[in-house]
Amino acid sequence: MNFGSRKRLAAVVVGALALAVVIVLVISRGANPISTVSYACKGGASITAAYYKGAPAPTPAPGQPPTPTGSVALTLSDGRAMKLQQTISADGIRYANADESFVFWSKGEGALVLENGQEKSYIGCIAIAPSPDLPHAYINSAYGFSIRLPLDYTTDESYQYTEQGPGKEISGVKFTIPAAVAAGTNLASDSYVSVEEIPRAQECTATLFMWQGVMARAVTDTGTDYSFASSTGAATGNRYEESVYALPDTNPCIAVRYVIHYGVIDNYPPGAVREFDQQALLATFDAIRRTLRIVQ
Repeated sequence: MNFGSRKRLAAVVVGALALAVVIVLVISRGANPISTVSYACKGGASITAAYYKGAPAPTPAPGQPPTPTGSVALTLSDGRAMKLQQTISADGIRYANADESFVFWSKGEGALVLENGQEKSYIGCIAIAPSPDLPHAYINSAYGFSIRLPLDYTTDESYQYTEQGPGKEISGVKFTIPAAVAAGTNLASDSYVSVEEIPRAQECTATLFMWQGVMARAVTDTGTDYSFASSTGAATGNRYEESVYALPDTNPCIAVRYVIHYGVIDNYPPGAVREFDQQALLATFDAIRRTLRIVQ
């Protein structure tokens, strides 16, 4: 896709989101939502959901659960817009129309739509983090996550991390930088960010994703707690820097890995390449990681 096509596509996406916001505001009749969440679903479908608190619930009868009073205003990618009332639910938050022919169920970062009791067009929906600087929204229902990326990053859904040796491969999805980012610099174009998963881990730590002997430590970034580990390797004039941010409360254990591969700048003829901006690349990788949303 050329630059002009991407600009036109971006304009269409921005226009659609703006229309969704207008429709939601009209449906809500001026009330202020508690939150507004965008969901991406399988097959390119999407949902914008504005959640409303509602009036205080009446005191329930003895032995009965309280009657929910919240509501949600939905804008669907097929053009439909509706407002649903919250209903009693044993798990997650459930909303439905009067005859229960349309049900919207949200739980954590995931959402489900049932039409006449069946899943149809809105399947495997996962919340998408807002990020105007990262225009591409990617979801993977098999691993249960969404993440935002710059344009032109290459996705590899068959990726495995193999550096721990045979029988210790770690599966996930890899997002490789575009060649243009590395062009003219000592940065290698195989540098990437990946989202990886280790099933059946008794404790989710970054140590599980690194070579033996690399220890993890606890860090907090923008309100999210991570188990963090990093390492540096070298081979024939190349440098490999890896960082892993594991999410301690996940099961399967989920982590984001950065791999930065570059050549030693002194090994190039003078003026042949410029040194890549490592801080700018790390800032982009950090921005990508912060948009990760997981359905557990």
